[in-house]
Amino acid sequence: MKTTTIALALALSLAAGNTVAQTANGPDDVIRQLNAAGYKEVRDIEFDDGLWEAEVRSRDGRWHDVAVDAANGELMDDRSGRALLPATRVVADLTAAGYRDVHDLDLDDAVWEADAITASGQRVELRINAHTGKLLSESVDD
Repeated sequence: MKTTTIALALALSLAAGNTVAQTANGPDDVIRQLNAAGYKEVRDIEFDDGLWEAEVRSRDGRWHDVAVDAANGELMDDRSGRALLPATRVVADLTAAGYRDVHDLDLDDAVWEADAITASGQRVELRINAHTGKLLSESVDD
């Protein structure tokens, strides 16, 4: 997937990690939302499986990755101070939702990634919001 690189100096305004109540339809929307969340600079914006992913410079001057849900604009940042769901909870929730053989669970910033089998027997790759447990994407595992 092609990566769009954008570097901007952004003014510091609100505390990082807030939910943004707008959709993120494109890179410019993502930049505005990250600006509203207080990030000074944004670069390497990429759209992947329903999420915008960007590298941001936080108040302490360090770079890290955040994700923005394209559907609702929610910001997922593991450094925001918001709680992250533990792996055991994610597996339990996926199992309750009908997935089986949940494995290869990996926390990527504030997004859980997992492989599983659907109730119909199809192997899938899943992405889950690590703050809320919301299923963000399901794609066929090749």
